[in-house]
Amino acid sequence: MTTVEPFRIDVPDDVLDDLRRRLHATRWPEPESVAAAAAGNLDWSQGIPLAYTRELADYWANEYDWRTREAALNQFDQYVTEIDGLPIHFVHQRSRHQDAFPLVITHGWPGSIVEFQQVIGPLTDPTAHGGSAQDAFHVVCPSLPGYGFSGKPAETGWNTNRIARAWDTLMVRLGYDRYGAQGGDWGAAVTTDIGRNVGSCVGIHTNMPTASPPPGAAENPSDEEKEALAAMKYYRNVDSGYFKEQATRPQTVGYGLVDSPVAQLAWIVEKFWSWTDCDGHPENALSRDAMLDDVMLYWVTGTGASSARLYWESRAARGSGGRVELPTGIASFPKEITRPPRAWCEPNYHITHWTTMPRGGHFAAFEQPELFVEDVRRFFATVR
Repeated sequence: MTTVEPFRIDVPDDVLDDLRRRLHATRWPEPESVAAAAAGNLDWSQGIPLAYTRELADYWANEYDWRTREAALNQFDQYVTEIDGLPIHFVHQRSRHQDAFPLVITHGWPGSIVEFQQVIGPLTDPTAHGGSAQDAFHVVCPSLPGYGFSGKPAETGWNTNRIARAWDTLMVRLGYDRYGAQGGDWGAAVTTDIGRNVGSCVGIHTNMPTASPPPGAAENPSDEEKEALAAMKYYRNVDSGYFKEQATRPQTVGYGLVDSPVAQLAWIVEKFWSWTDCDGHPENALSRDAMLDDVMLYWVTGTGASSARLYWESRAARGSGGRVELPTGIASFPKEITRPPRAWCEPNYHITHWTTMPRGGHFAAFEQPELFVEDVRRFFATVR
């Protein structure tokens, strides 16, 4: 099927009823054994604290209004099309401005298209959001294979490079013979592969560049390199257990994620705490409703296992591939998981634009939509 069919999110009532039933029937573990931190702050060192998890679960079951959130998502034009044998769901919001530039934006894990709700409007209709007509984009936001409302691969092989080729197919199918690409997390890996493959892409922008310390970096590091090395060490030793599990045993972890809404909630929200610029509490960066919007796209689609498989698929190819020779823009946010200096990134990308951001973390468009939009506009103005 090469046709593009309209799509609308419409979660059945019985799915929502079942969700509430499961939330109310949760079998809870005992509290974490570490003591609460000073001033009433929760200690997250053993994972998401029980008290906060129960609070969120209660809000999800009794106050969160999915139908209102669903309607907000359905304000965007959505479609589905088959690529390489798999149904791909995507937002395709065309600008009313003439000569708008096509841009494909890719989410990662544990993200989804809900990350982009606050940036689609400013990108497609800049004159209504402080920009000018020449800043306009036609925005395409696909759901990764195995994520959200895209199909779940039933065979191996759907790694980031295959997704990158699929996205180029998608953009050409939509009538775009030149376009830009943007992404963070797995979206950054897909975007980097798009930049390597070129196709119809003319430039890429990422908020999570792939880079490793050069030989000897640890011997006499600059202050910037010390910070980057410390972040890498922390991630490797403390914060990457989810990666190891999903890269090696995605099927095993999937049973709990698909069966228990609280398991899926905890698996995702812990990363909102760890990876956002939130000063110790995720709700300083993202609202409860925003976090639950994202969790819902995993829960209602039952994609806990299928989304995890992208780690298994891509682990062997991670870090491989040639340099991106296309013009590349990089936005470096201070609370990103790892923050490689520009010098570390130069061997991997033809960097023509670099911005050191004043605030924000891993979920750039979700946390700091205004900074994100401004930087995307500035970079792609150079390649339109």
